Parts: sequence; structure tokens; C-alpha cells
Amino acid sequence: MFRRLKSDIQAVFDNDPAARSWLEVIFTYSGLHAIWAHRIAHALYKRKFYTLARIISQFSRFMTGIEIHPGAKIGDRLFIDHGMGVVIGETCEIGDDVVIYQGVTLGGTGKEKGKRHPTIGNNVVIGSGAKVLGSFKVGDNSNIGANSVVVREVPPNSTVVGIPGRVVRSNGQRVDRLDHTKIPDPIMEMFRGMQREIDALRGELEALRREAESRETANRDAAEPEQAGDGLHKLKITTGGDA
Repeated sequence: MFRRLKSDIQAVFDNDPAARSWLEVIFTYSGLHAIWAHRIAHALYKRKFYTLARIISQFSRFMTGIEIHPGAKIGDRLFIDHGMGVVIGETCEIGDDVVIYQGVTLGGTGKEKGKRHPTIGNNVVIGSGAKVLGSFKVGDNSNIGANSVVVREVPPNSTVVGIPGRVVRSNGQRVDRLDHTKIPDPIMEMFRGMQREIDALRGELEALRREAESRETANRDAAEPEQAGDGLHKLKITTGGDA
């Protein structure tokens, strides 16, 4: 138990450069408080003390602004940064070494019973305001960009951005953890692709224009001797031949 508490505290130091001391982390980090309250609530939930578990989770929500259903399964070293507005559903499963920023929702998409919330793999980063909705898995070592809406499975070592979420890559490699500045923008990538196509079409049109101009010049040059010959022939007729 104490080993797990220590690993929870160490996760804060590993992921937040603003953390200065153990005392500060223990008393001021609401994400850590929410995780510890959830561990108590989850233990009660597994023993079928459902109402007491919900009371603890709701009290934790009131104190921290983070709502974690007591039925959710959370791995080791979860770090919830800032945390206000985070919602984690009942059948959600979260792996080890996951980082969640404020405003994240790990929710369902309907009223169906059974598994209806996402499964988050190990070493996943979920950016501010992201929504991961439905019963599917987000693969290990993946990154969910801020404000993305993810509604389908995410392969391991992927970066997802946009609404709805699209799997993207940065130069064919996985984006570094916590470095949100390197997450590509799929809309801008689309515009850049369109611009490249427009530039290619302009090049083709310019080549066709030059080819047409060269043909017109060649036809004009070929027509000038014929016109000169016709003029000479008419001159001979009007003057009576060679005389």
C-alpha cells in the first residue's frame, strides 16, 4: 500500500516540473487527492458497498473537481494534471504511467449495459479537453491531442488529433510525450496538400500554355512561305507571266 502511495507521488515529480517538495505534492495536488480517494472508493465498490463508494467519489468530486466512478480500474502512477473537469466512467480501464490533463472525458456513447467506456493502454498522454467516447482501446504509447474527440480504436504508438480524431504522425515517428507543440494539425496538412496539388496543376497549365504558344509560332512560321508563294503567283498572273 505505502509503496503504491509513494509511486503515485513520484509520478507527480516525473511529469510536473513545477513540483518542488513531497509536502507540497501531498497537500496541494488535487489530482493526487482524487486518485487516493478513488482507491478507497474502488475497494468498497469491489466489496459491493456501492452507495458508500459513490458517496466517497462524489465528495472527492466536490473537493477536487475530478469525477472518477468507483467502478473504474486505474493502474499505477496515473498523473492527473490540474484535473478540473476530468470525468472517468464506470467501466473505464486505465493502464500504468498515464497522463491526463484538465477537462478530459473518458465516457460512453449510449445507455447500453456492460463495457461502454474506453480502455487506456500504458504510457498514454491525453491532452486538455479531449473526449474519448466508447468501448474501445487506446494503444500503448499513444498521444491524444487537446480537444480531440476520439470515437474509434487507436493503434499503439499513435498520435490522434481533430474532431473526429484522426491518427497522424510527425515525420513518420511518434511525437515525444508531453510535447504538445509537435502534434500535427490534420486540417493544415489537408490545406498544404491542396496547395501542393494547385501548384502542380498550375505547372501543368503553364507547360500546356507554352506548348500551345510554340505550336502556334511553328504554324505561323510554316504559313509565311506559303503566303509569300501565293503572292508571287498572283503577281505573275496579273503581269502576264514572266514578261
